Amino acid sequence: MNREATLLLRRHDVARLLTMQECIVAVEHAFRLYGKRQAMTPGMLGLHGSHGAFHIKAGFLRLQRDYFAAKVNANYPQNVEQFGLPTIQGVVVLCDAENGRPLAMMDSAEITARRTAAASAVAAKYLARPKSAVLTVCGCGVQGRAQLCALAAVLPLERVFAYDMRQERAAQLANELGSELGLVVQAVTDLRKALLESDVAVTCTTSKTALLTREDVTPGIFLAAVGADHPEKWELAPDLMSSVKVVTDVTDQCAEIGDLHHAITAGAMRSTDVHAELGEIVAGVKPGRTSAEEIIVFDSTGMALQDVAAAAAVYEKAMTAKTCAAVDFAA
Repeated sequence: MNREATLLLRRHDVARLLTMQECIVAVEHAFRLYGKRQAMTPGMLGLHGSHGAFHIKAGFLRLQRDYFAAKVNANYPQNVEQFGLPTIQGVVVLCDAENGRPLAMMDSAEITARRTAAASAVAAKYLARPKSAVLTVCGCGVQGRAQLCALAAVLPLERVFAYDMRQERAAQLANELGSELGLVVQAVTDLRKALLESDVAVTCTTSKTALLTREDVTPGIFLAAVGADHPEKWELAPDLMSSVKVVTDVTDQCAEIGDLHHAITAGAMRSTDVHAELGEIVAGVKPGRTSAEEIIVFDSTGMALQDVAAAAAVYEKAMTAKTCAAVDFAA
């Protein structure tokens, strides 16, 4: 393969080259570097239209080489029903940060799904109770499936409750992933009842109103809130956010587009009330869970360094495999 050419990687290439476990390792390392202040704060630009939104996230990481990656993602919640298209579509451009050469262009949907789930897994590794055995997944689309696979890789799960406004999606997830992962997965219609029996929960929806309040969770639970990635999306009520230990991926970003944004807008919190960024906990700069009873929320809005780390892992495996298409833009 011409090492000067730019690799072109489709979604199935990314899925083939990047296992969930490899993605978790890569994302954990990215958070650690960020927590040690060995990586620059990543950038984000969001543009919102009447039917959907575009996010551009970019960052640098020093790994086996210096990498830069920029991701352009379109998020159109009505795509499945209206056009038969995925909600998330886009592309990641990975570059050599030493000279600017584009190394690869790859489909972003698989990168986004896996790196987002990997971040929840990393957070659970440090913030959930070690013997957490019961999980509730709220939102059973592509991201819900990825979240279950990632959390199953780091926690001793035994039972999973699957909840979705579209009950058939919850049933499908339960039927397909239960046997694949060797877990008891049950589709449920009562979200609050499931949460009250859970050690860990993840919300990954496109909701624009708060789904959970303080009364919906019990002492000791770890909750990853994944769905809010622009100011209009909202999953956790301010009374819940303000009464628990909050850990963010990037606090300033969460204050703009995450569940933290809504808590601040409501006057229930300030950015300074956040306990830590996940990178600080992974790096050992700040403590994670300090008691079995505390409730911890991970406000996950998607850090660009996750994309850089995941894309770099895909690229390095692709260069070893030498089976992917490439184009020479300089020709």
